[in-house]
Amino acid sequence: MQKIVPHLWFDKEAAEAAEFYASVFPESRVTSVTRMEDTPSGDADMVIFELWGQKFMAISAGPIFKPNPSISFMVNFDPLLFGGSEESARAKMDEVWNKLADGGNALMPIDEYPFSKRYGWVQDRYGVSWQLILTNPEGEPRPPIITSLLFVGDQCGRAEEAINFYCSVFEHSKLGSLHRYPEGHAPDKPGSVMFADFKLEDSWFTAMDSAHEHKFGFNEGISIVVNCEDQEELDYFTQKLSAVPEAEQCGWIKDKFGVSWQISPIELEDMMVNGTREQLNRVTQALLPMKRLEIAALKRAFEGK
Repeated sequence: MQKIVPHLWFDKEAAEAAEFYASVFPESRVTSVTRMEDTPSGDADMVIFELWGQKFMAISAGPIFKPNPSISFMVNFDPLLFGGSEESARAKMDEVWNKLADGGNALMPIDEYPFSKRYGWVQDRYGVSWQLILTNPEGEPRPPIITSLLFVGDQCGRAEEAINFYCSVFEHSKLGSLHRYPEGHAPDKPGSVMFADFKLEDSWFTAMDSAHEHKFGFNEGISIVVNCEDQEELDYFTQKLSAVPEAEQCGWIKDKFGVSWQISPIELEDMMVNGTREQLNRVTQALLPMKRLEIAALKRAFEGK
């Protein structure tokens, strides 16, 4: 099972958005749609889907939170994924761009930039942001889709601090590349990061600082799920990552940079996907009052004890 999973929050469109994304990206599919009843947002849909080998989760739970570009998804169009053909990689990239841009908004037009022969940043019709890049095949290979963190506002200048912190929390981690802004072009914060990437468990991330004025920041619209083997691991990640006690709810936590995480037991996904409606309702009602999740209590609810 994928240890770390991006999670998207929608008003009512989770299943629709997942189907759309599965039609846009290669080797993609929706794997499950589960209806949760009597949540604080009413009935909610939980959706699990795969995009180009990357697992995602999504929920329809009302208009409380909306995705924004503080967390986006870098999509690598590496010619090596297309038989070594740059022409094929470009063609697929343009096809994906056109689909994502339909009804969406180009944040950076698709074009040639100093860092890539072809790149574009688009916010799609559902509010989720994607950075499409024609990858240099001579570099170290990366997965096709990578979660990207943009540090803005008060968090600008903290990208490197965050990278080092996350790598200290996750036992299996790896630092990748790190490029700082050239002199005269950097945000007014020492050591600001123009681009960096790092690996936590089985997932790569990128991180950047931006001094531009943005009307957004990290929120629950896009969170990061950590699937835990047992209560000990669940307690470990909760303790290490949670920095805002009042934000703890149903396994959701917020770290010191404002990024939202969901610290969840592996068994919970199985319960939600494969349980009967009665079992699912019991688990949901047991889950709602919890701040930090308790695996034993969830199991008792599932079993009707």
